[in-house]
Amino acid sequence: MKTFRHSLALAAIAAFPLVTPAFAADVVRHKIPNSTFPIAAAVEVPAGKTLVFLSGAVPPVADANAPKDTPQAYGDTKTQTVGVLTSIDKQLKGLGLTMGDVVKMQVFLVGDPAKGGKMDFAGFMAGYTQFFGTKEQPNLPSRSAMQVAALASPNFLVEIEVTAVRP
Repeated sequence: MKTFRHSLALAAIAAFPLVTPAFAADVVRHKIPNSTFPIAAAVEVPAGKTLVFLSGAVPPVADANAPKDTPQAYGDTKTQTVGVLTSIDKQLKGLGLTMGDVVKMQVFLVGDPAKGGKMDFAGFMAGYTQFFGTKEQPNLPSRSAMQVAALASPNFLVEIEVTAVRP
């Protein structure tokens, strides 16, 4: 019996290197062919990685001098995007992660009254590209951006939720 257990232990140890590479594999980010658009076409997360799902984040007050509960207190789409992504960055850091660990992003944009009720995608991108596709942080998530009718506050133009992978 002792020899059988010993043989089983040796077999398990011998097989371990065959399993390790699957767990040590890196996240693969597929670029959009022939494009410089700063999102990934797809992201592959290998087995053995932990996914971290962050709830939707909404903008903080950007101008404390503006009247409370007004659109001016929260700013335009770019300002709100930077505020939301800064909050997400802080939350990720608190979990031992970075923006480079984000693999999936869903963006909800409300139509901006200043833009005729259409979402300000250019304003969103101006904020987004400060966090993704930079020299300091080149990792791009897969991403969806959509216009929605409303968010929790009539002053919010942006809500973003992300999924990150623990390295």
